[in-house]
Amino acid sequence: MNQANSNLHGVGVQVRGLQKSFGGQRVLKGLDFDVQPGEIFVIMGPSGSGKSVLLKHLVGLEEPDAGDILIQGESIRSGDVLSKYRLAMVFQSGGLLNSLTVGENVGLYLSEHRLKPPEEIARIVNEKLEVVGLAGTQEKMPSELSGGMRKRAAIARALVIEPQLILYDEPTSELDPLSAVIIAEEIVSLNQRTGVTSLVVSHDRELAFGVADRVAVIHEGRILTIGTPEQVRQCAEPLVREFLSAGFKRNSS
Repeated sequence: MNQANSNLHGVGVQVRGLQKSFGGQRVLKGLDFDVQPGEIFVIMGPSGSGKSVLLKHLVGLEEPDAGDILIQGESIRSGDVLSKYRLAMVFQSGGLLNSLTVGENVGLYLSEHRLKPPEEIARIVNEKLEVVGLAGTQEKMPSELSGGMRKRAAIARALVIEPQLILYDEPTSELDPLSAVIIAEEIVSLNQRTGVTSLVVSHDRELAFGVADRVAVIHEGRILTIGTPEQVRQCAEPLVREFLSAGFKRNSS
């Protein structure tokens, strides 16, 4: 676990027996895992393995058929738990609004909820953009940024709320190799500087082994193995070996 910052403020996440079906098809089949405060935990698997459905449960967009998700030991089914802790999500597409400038996108949460005066929002936006290497882009439009820059702007937007947990949905998808490396470095750097808990959902093996404290490999709604990158590399489970050597055959779902 990265503990370069002695003032860790990340939260722990516990997933217990999580099950979900759609139209009679079981998508999640009793997932169990813990994410420690301040940890970079990567959930890795092919398309159709249940990663996106799991992510929707973690942010409260789906209700499980059985099982539970807890933050710091408190069930997110309790109405105020998700609002009690500061959670942020970096979407696969970046999720920037094309009609707003980069600065307006990054400060949107603060301005919409009128949490800070405009000059303070501008200061915070400048600070977060500088953290992710995008100083001076406040007045640019998202269309003027590269794919990697849009991902970093999305990370800056997540940082505005001083999150205790950041969820990353396929953060390196559709990026060239250099941009993917920059995003990976950013995830690690933020974790080390702030102590935030980072839960990364990805099919990118290079990303997983490059940033993770621990990796969980998921296949068809089940976790095949959990361990450090080295432990996962040494795992003898045939499906894990197949994924690491040539990748699973991708499902259409």
